[in-house]
Order: sequence, then structure tokens, then C-alpha cells
Amino acid sequence: MIDLRPFDRLGRFRNDWLDANYHFSFSGYHDPHRMGEGALRVWNDDTIQPHTGFPPHGHQSMEIITYVRKGAITHKDSMGNTGRTEAGDVQVMSAGAGVQHSEWNADDETCQLFQIWILPREQGGQPGWGTRQFPKGNRSGKWTVFAANDGEGDALPIKQDAKVMGATLCAGDTLDYEVAPGRHGYLVLAAGSVSLNGDVLKARDGAAITGAETIRLKSIEDAEIVFVDTI
Repeated sequence: MIDLRPFDRLGRFRNDWLDANYHFSFSGYHDPHRMGEGALRVWNDDTIQPHTGFPPHGHQSMEIITYVRKGAITHKDSMGNTGRTEAGDVQVMSAGAGVQHSEWNADDETCQLFQIWILPREQGGQPGWGTRQFPKGNRSGKWTVFAANDGEGDALPIKQDAKVMGATLCAGDTLDYEVAPGRHGYLVLAAGSVSLNGDVLKARDGAAITGAETIRLKSIEDAEIVFVDTI
């Protein structure tokens, strides 16, 4: 089954530095029908103004994947890690038994990103962080795995039976994916527009895929896609 989640129907939060849109219940936004998809618990679409961001705060027992759509985000944490992740690239933080971190737009340009939270297969454990470049040209017309259970090829490791993937399509290209029985998929269009099994998705629209389902994406215009497949 495919359930479309148009961008203009997402939960929302606004203040002077953050424009946040919630695909699932989060913070002050609660929808009992949108509590996550399998182990996928959060998908936030955030726009962060220049020289602002999330001050130091804590997490535990969560795999937090950040896909930067525009600009860059600067990370600093209590493990001693610091790093800058630019548009098209990915960072992963395994909160483990507990970690403090900040995410800051240190640049003069607005930062736009997807923040994706996946429940780990077990509570606690050693926290960790990493970032990696994923050139868009390398995923043209095919799926590239950004993060996966204990890493897969060049993928960043996460502690769950899940994959976070991306692809870019030129106008007219098609790309398929099969969601296996008992698994959950969630897809968000980062840019462009596509037909998903005949339904049109525009930039920042989402789609939940549950049960055995073969999806076919046909690009209406050049498109950038982020997709999670999880238990």
C-alpha cells in the first residue's frame, strides 16, 4: 500500500531561525495516524537560517541520519567530534547510551536538511558519529546506500536492519524498488517531480509504502530522492 504525504499537509513549527516540517508526530505536533513507519520514527524537513541552529542537547538510543539538501551543517558533540556536512552529503550519529551535540548553520547561506531518526535494534551501547560525501553524479539513475545496518560498502553504519538510500533521476528516467513483505518504506522527494506508480510527487512530498510493494519512479523533471527501507 502507498500512502502519499503532501508537503503542505505536514506538521509545522516556525520561529525566528527554524522552519520545520514534520512527516511524523514530533515535539508539539501529534497525529496518532503518523507515529512512524516500522523502526523509522522521525523525518523532519528543516530550514535553518544562517548563523543559527540547535544548541547543545542530549539524545540516547536513537540512530540520527542527516541528509543536507542545501548549504551545510556543522556538528559538534560530547565525544569530541566536529565536522561540516555539505549539500548532498550525509552524517550519522548513533546516540547509544547518551550523547550531547549541537547542529549549527555556521554559513551565510540558509541550510535545508532532512533529519531522519531510526530506532536501534537495542537500547544503549557505545555512541558514535560519522560523515561521508555522496556525489550526486554517482547515484544518477540508481540507488546509493547512505547508511545501513553495520555499514554496507561505502555506507555509514547504523544499528538497525534498515537502509537509507538516495538516487537522482534525469527527466524521463525510471527507477524501481521492491519493498519486501513485512518491511516498511518511506520516500521523500528532495527536489524535482516524479510519478510514483502513477501518482505525482512534487519536491518535499513524502510517501509511505507498507507490505509487499514494487514501486516505479518516473521522473517528470530532474529529481533527487531519499528513501528508507526498514523493518
